[in-house]
Amino acid sequence: MATKANSIALFTFNTPQMRAFHLTWMAFFVCFFAWFACAPLMPIIKGEFGLTMGQVANINIAAVAITILVRLIIGPMCDRFGPRKAYTALLALGAIPVLGVAASQSYESFLFFRLGIGAVGASFVITQYHTSVMFAPKVVGTANAAAAGWGNAGGGAAQALMPLLVGALVMAGVSSTLGWRVALVVPGVLMISMAFVYWNFTQDCPLGNYDAMRKAGIPIEGGKKGGWSSFKAASANYRVWLLFVTYGACFGIEIFIHNVAAVYYVDHFGLSLKSAGLAAGSFGLLALFARALGGWLSDKMALRGNLNSRVTLLFVMMIGEGLGLLWFSKADNVTFAVIAMLVFGLFTHMACGATYALVPFIDNKALGGVAGIIGAGGNVGAVAAGFLMKGTGDIQQTLGILSFMVLLSAICAIAVRLTAAVDATVDAKVDAKLGATAAIAQGKLA
Repeated sequence: MATKANSIALFTFNTPQMRAFHLTWMAFFVCFFAWFACAPLMPIIKGEFGLTMGQVANINIAAVAITILVRLIIGPMCDRFGPRKAYTALLALGAIPVLGVAASQSYESFLFFRLGIGAVGASFVITQYHTSVMFAPKVVGTANAAAAGWGNAGGGAAQALMPLLVGALVMAGVSSTLGWRVALVVPGVLMISMAFVYWNFTQDCPLGNYDAMRKAGIPIEGGKKGGWSSFKAASANYRVWLLFVTYGACFGIEIFIHNVAAVYYVDHFGLSLKSAGLAAGSFGLLALFARALGGWLSDKMALRGNLNSRVTLLFVMMIGEGLGLLWFSKADNVTFAVIAMLVFGLFTHMACGATYALVPFIDNKALGGVAGIIGAGGNVGAVAAGFLMKGTGDIQQTLGILSFMVLLSAICAIAVRLTAAVDATVDAKVDAKLGATAAIAQGKLA
């Protein structure tokens, strides 16, 4: 029967659950690659346009600011239209500013398209939504974290590969001025291709697509209506706003590091563009396993204890992140800086995974709203960090201040308390309802 998957059959594409799992992380990888493709090239772009540190800060803020709004909107839209339509539209429309930034001729036009590129960051919410509706409670934390983590690795891949791509183009005789523009066309083309794949090979939930289910009179999990009702229900839950803060302190820091790491290694330690890109890329590539590890640990702790064991894990991860970031800000040579970055990066990615392992248990009827608001918190944190850097004018000083803010935010993590009995009952009813209607649904949707 077409119900939520109770296990992750990693090497199969035969079920709608696993097709959604694999294609969500692939789509997210492409979106993250496109989102941060400009970041490792900023030393070149900074020189070409004669940018000041203040203008670089404005570009970094623009890259994450619009994502706040789009994430708030895209979650409820998933409830209303389904993740398949939402992801396809975001991939297709998001390719426009990605291609546009390659054609920019001034600081102003570059800033405008960088602002537009920020919208693709909302892909994270759809990724988490899609895996949440496809997998059962005992594995949903692992599924969410693995899909998001492997997708997040697109940011690290962009840090490492984009400078190498530009270098290859220059060796082939292309000028560096044209080379970075040609390189930025690649992620735009990848997004258009992924939009086609996602539309043709995924479905909204185990029973099918939302529009077909509504026409057939088949109930959608949790009675989701989407739109304003989903957002309103989610915004009334205080736990959503506590996780909004904690996600700002983990994912927000992650985005900030993606945007400034290459410039920091070049300006502060005198590394070359390629070396700085590889160093910065190692932070993003931690997402290949670290975020999944956070979600997996959350699932394991919940099975051995209760849902509040997930909360405790998040608190510990936030403390580790704050202390690691403090070490990174104080590192006085590049070797210690890279080691410190990897240590705090490990805790940061695991905290992100632990946060979204909690999301499916906050409000089942407003999953899109919950995922959207908490996801937007990550970008609010990144924007706040960007303004802080603009105010201090110094990346190292900004990192030190942020470390103490992360430690304070851990209080919000431990303040999230879940009622295990209530949530378990809700999930049991949902699974039972899906099981009872699965056979009928398959007949109606055939």
